[in-house]
Parts: sequence; structure tokens; C-alpha cells
Amino acid sequence: MSEAAANVVHVDLGPRSYDISIGSGLLHAAASTASAAVEARYGVGSGQRKVAIVTDPNVTSHAETVRDSFVKAGWQTEVITVAAGEGSKSLAVASGIFDRLVEMPADRKTVLVAVGGGVIGDLAGFVAATFNRGLPFVQIPTTLLADVDSSVGGKVGVNHPRAKNLIGAFYQPACVIIDTSSLATLPDREYRSGLAEVVKYGVILDSEFFDYLEAHVADLNARNTEALNHAITRSCRLKADVVERDEEERTGLRAVLNYGHTFAHAYEALAGYGELLHGEAVSIGMTGAARLAVELGRISADDEARQTRLLALLNLPTRLPKKLAKSMSEDEILACMRLDKKTVGGQLRFVLPDCIGRVELVEGVPEHTVRSIIHQVLDAPASNT
Repeated sequence: MSEAAANVVHVDLGPRSYDISIGSGLLHAAASTASAAVEARYGVGSGQRKVAIVTDPNVTSHAETVRDSFVKAGWQTEVITVAAGEGSKSLAVASGIFDRLVEMPADRKTVLVAVGGGVIGDLAGFVAATFNRGLPFVQIPTTLLADVDSSVGGKVGVNHPRAKNLIGAFYQPACVIIDTSSLATLPDREYRSGLAEVVKYGVILDSEFFDYLEAHVADLNARNTEALNHAITRSCRLKADVVERDEEERTGLRAVLNYGHTFAHAYEALAGYGELLHGEAVSIGMTGAARLAVELGRISADDEARQTRLLALLNLPTRLPKKLAKSMSEDEILACMRLDKKTVGGQLRFVLPDCIGRVELVEGVPEHTVRSIIHQVLDAPASNT
């Protein structure tokens, strides 16, 4: 797929609107796409062209392609490389990037470009939102998870030792560039982690999309280009629809995107960031949320089974690995869940399905029922990891 044939998803947020370009080979034209977007949003002209690319060692080749694109276009270019992994989503690492920007020196017209997975996007976005009270920001995700989740919607931030994403902001990019050819080199575990978020969109918003995923399991497992382009484009469109109506989570609508995350973020934090990939934790968390919905009489056991079956066919875990399960207790998990951003007055709230394709934010869930679900996750034999 050439750049001209790229799919485009428009995120309509008034003066903060932007396009998500999805196609193969787009990294080579990153400077052209980014230049048009930042000039339209921020008025960055030809005499002010500085760019800082934030990346990690796992995607050096992709970052070099993006750098070359900017260099050829005449931009003063700086590459800032941080360690790969969830540990880099910290205030300490953000402070190191601030230091590099001061050394450039960067100004309010300097464009910050994230090239990498969700960690890089969240970290670089947090830096962009806070350095000089805001720098032009471009997202270039290189993992399936970042393609369909963290690169869309403007949530940026870093972790606190006690909770994931506790320190952050809403800060929309000038554009998002998704080069699907970058997925060819993605390790299998990382790729499948992204598929968990794709399944999530079907469960929460689009039953026909869920049907599509069920019918195209083999294509998705094989990384078929056509199936991936459709899955990414539809996922981005569904997320954009929600973000457009609830950009900063004021109405509660955007909370539906956190389906499974109340459980998942607790597992991630207690396991030690990086032990469970985010999508793996979300897969386990969605399984718990569906079971909770069954316990509360909200969905049928058949719908729960469909979700579990699809996750398993995509080789995603639906239970905590034994080693991690043994390291956690019900009390620890509940305490961590109470740090969830949906919690109000210490009372847990869960995003739960009514059927495949529709979810609601549910309050007043009895603690003993939540404990029962946690117990099942801790006590049951681990599935594929």
C-alpha cells in the first residue's frame, strides 16, 4: 500500500482535530505528513523546523527511517533514545528528556515525535504536554497495541510506583502515522498483546466487528495485510468516535474504553511493570470482567464463552500465569483496583458488557462478588501465556 492509498481516520476535536494515516511505507514520508499537520495546527514554518525524536533501542531501524525523512526535508533533528520497557514510563526518565531538550535547545515550535510502542508514546506525549507548557507532538506507533490504543485519543503520562498512568494529561497529537509494515518485525508476544485491544473494541462497541474478528482469526494470526488494515482502521475509528464525544472523560462515556482495565492495571502493577504485557493483562482483565457480568446476570454464559474462545484462538492468556498468581493476594489486588481512575469515594466501578457490542459503567458491585472473580483468576490453572 502506498502513502496515497493510506486509510485516513479523522478525529474531530475542533481546533485539536487531527488525522490518523494508516498504510504501508508511511515512515519514509513522515516528515511530509508531520510538516503539514504541525504547520496547520501550530504554524511551524520552514525557518523554525526543529524535531526531537524519542525512541528506544527495539525500533532503531524505524527511528532511523523517520530521522532520515526529516533530515532530507531540512529539519534540525535530534534523536533521544531511552531504555525499552515499562520502566521508562517514569518521572526520572521524563526529566532526562527535559534535559536533552534544554541542551538542543528546544523552543515552543520544536516538534516532539514519538517512534515506538505505547511506552514511548505515553512518555514522549507527557514530555510534549509539559515542556515549555506544550510542544507540537506527533505519534508514530510501531506496535499493534499502540496503533489501536495509546496513540489515539491524547492520553499521555507516566507511572507512579503504586499505580499505572497516575501522572499524566490529555494532550492531542498533531497527527498519527501508522505504518503497518512495521508490524512485520514485531515479536509474536507483542503482536498478540495488541490483538487483545482489537478484541476489546468488538466487545464494547461493535458486534459486527467482533463477528469479523471471529471469522478472520486465521488471517489475524498470519498477520494478513488486508485483515490487519481493516482491524486497525476500524479500531481507530471506534476509539475516535468515543474520544470525540468525551475527550477528557467528563461524561463517563470514554470510560467504556477501559473494559477489563480495572483488573488489568492491578495485575500489571503487582506483577511489576513489564512482567505482563499490557495486552496480556487486558485479556485476563476482560475475562474477569465478562465473568463478573455473568455473575451479575448482565450477559449470558454463551457471550462470555465467545469472548474467551476468541482470545484463546488468538493465543492470548485468560488466566494469570501460576508464578504471578502465587505472588499476589486478593487483598493486594483489591487495594490496587481502588486506585483505578473510575473509582469514586473508594467504591469500585466496572465497565461491564450487556451483550457483545455494548457495555456500561456499573456501580455498586458487591465486594464479595469481585473477590470471587479474583479468586478464580488466582486459583485456576494458568492458560497460555
